[in-house]
Amino acid sequence: TRFFLRATAALGFVGVGFHTLGIARNMGGWRNWTQNIQNGPPLPAPPSFTGLALAGLAGLLPVSVWACGAEARRRGVVDPHPVVLDEVVGQWAALAVVALAQRRVPGLVELAAAFLLFRAFDVVKPWPIRRLEALPGGWGIVADDLAAGLAAGAVATILLSLLAR
Repeated sequence: TRFFLRATAALGFVGVGFHTLGIARNMGGWRNWTQNIQNGPPLPAPPSFTGLALAGLAGLLPVSVWACGAEARRRGVVDPHPVVLDEVVGQWAALAVVALAQRRVPGLVELAAAFLLFRAFDVVKPWPIRRLEALPGGWGIVADDLAAGLAAGAVATILLSLLAR
């Protein structure tokens, strides 16, 4: 289980080898989303798409809280850089919000907007997102990224709707 824990929290060697500036951490969520969703259902998405987006997030959340928290304890660091599963949850949340608000699978512009805004919210961590890092264990590692993803998705949805007018 120790190997499984490390592999899950760091997404294999992605987190260990490419944690510079958090880019690889965010790309894990982008790749996961595009492989599972973008290349999946046709546009417009079927009604089950909403369930798929929410189920993906609901499935990732408890696994990431457990794996990230356990790996942080093992390393003796509050939020170790090689741990990237929390970034995947945040990126998935941003993309899910955009997809759910538009009621269709996001296109390349929507994906890029959600990705870049998540990266910005994750780096800046405006109030109250930064306060979530104080939560205990894996919750502190994951909650700030989840909130950054939700905020990025909301801002992306608003900006995209304003630009579409």
